[in-house]
Amino acid sequence: MVRTRFAPSPTGYMHIGNLRTALFEFLIARHYEGTFILRIEDTDQNRIVEGAMDVIYDTLRITGLSYDEGPNVGGEYGSYIQSERKGHYMPYAKQLIEINKAYYCFCPKERLEGLQSGYDRHCLSLTPEEINAKLSTNEPFVVRQLIPEGKTTFHDEVFGDITVDNKEMDDQVLIKSDGMPTYNFANVVDDHTMAITHVVRGSEYLTSTPKYKLLYESFGWEVPTYVHLPLMLNEDGSKISKRKGDASFQDLLDMGHLPEAIINYIAFLGWSPSDSAKNQEYFTLSDLVEAFDISNISKSPSLFDYKKLAWMNGEHMKKLPPESFYEMVLPTLQETIKTPGIDLREVARIVQSRILFVKDSIELVDFIDHLPEYDKDLYIHKKMKTDVNVALQALEATLPVLEKLEHWDNSTIYNALVANAESIGFKNSQVLWPIRTALSGKPSSPCGASELCALLGKTESLRRLNIGMDKLQK
Repeated sequence: MVRTRFAPSPTGYMHIGNLRTALFEFLIARHYEGTFILRIEDTDQNRIVEGAMDVIYDTLRITGLSYDEGPNVGGEYGSYIQSERKGHYMPYAKQLIEINKAYYCFCPKERLEGLQSGYDRHCLSLTPEEINAKLSTNEPFVVRQLIPEGKTTFHDEVFGDITVDNKEMDDQVLIKSDGMPTYNFANVVDDHTMAITHVVRGSEYLTSTPKYKLLYESFGWEVPTYVHLPLMLNEDGSKISKRKGDASFQDLLDMGHLPEAIINYIAFLGWSPSDSAKNQEYFTLSDLVEAFDISNISKSPSLFDYKKLAWMNGEHMKKLPPESFYEMVLPTLQETIKTPGIDLREVARIVQSRILFVKDSIELVDFIDHLPEYDKDLYIHKKMKTDVNVALQALEATLPVLEKLEHWDNSTIYNALVANAESIGFKNSQVLWPIRTALSGKPSSPCGASELCALLGKTESLRRLNIGMDKLQK
């Protein structure tokens, strides 16, 4: 069975690169009907940020990336927080020492800082008696991996076979002086003991993978399937980085992006669907689970395009259930529109397909409370074949028709306007455009002339049409 794990460190906000890793691990597990695990890697206690664990939990909950095993859920492997498994790692390190695949290092910090390039294996020459003497006096030590001579080759599902000369690798620390495992060692031990089949991570970890493979081989363990994801770049070509302060998941939420739009967008940062869906861009999470395949992950860096993300957000806005969108946009509409009697549910329906973010609705509906000042040139529209004279004739012919209407609803108003256009020999657009302009006072409106009339009410609509005629006559 496929088993993947998301193993973030609680060191701050959820970096968008980390979220993409979690998403791909989730999709691989779900697509292949496997298990998705959350494991908190907090071995570096100095970098832990208060509240960061809650950020991880909340992000996975909000995005729908539910895990099958992990903190607050449990599982057959005990604790899924590494600091709570501290005593679990030293026995494995000692096992490596016994088979000469690792060794104790007692070098003080001052000596290490004086080395020019990598560790010089000073402590590798210690005799067993010297080692035991130092251990018996509780002299501080670390455990280092002994990198053998030769070359190491590993296979990655995205980048293929990669061979590294072992001379390029340092004898990395496995157990730190405080007894905690390093990130790299804990990863290997936990991935094996938790039966992880697919290790998914950013391509920046490609250089560490040979050390991981050597550890697996030292223990005689099966090497997992490696899936390294391509780099994510900013629009200027620089690498997206948490330490540089690039946008986090929470930042994108604060900007007004929907969680499902963010997930949809970042799925395309390093992956594309197969030919059967190559022209499809809108995906729900369940759509992604069905379509996702490891073979379609690209090795080419992907560009984080905020404009494309905004467009994607608009697509998801359009497809929200009307009631969900109404509840989302209602506070903004209530803050913007103070005119009594305006049907805010109807306003929400009108703007839903026309905005990228909820905040965009403000500019679309701010004319409802107050007709803005505008110039009569706004009535000129070449495509609609209207000019000032045509607009004036249209409004003069329309006003009495609207005044006589007994039923004031969109359908009745529209039919009256179309019939009036035909009676005066005008095209529909030559009547509807001037009315839209007079009612909104803006170059564009969120809906058609009849909808605007129904929304504003008969009294206000007639008042604005009269204002429009006055402007045109000057």
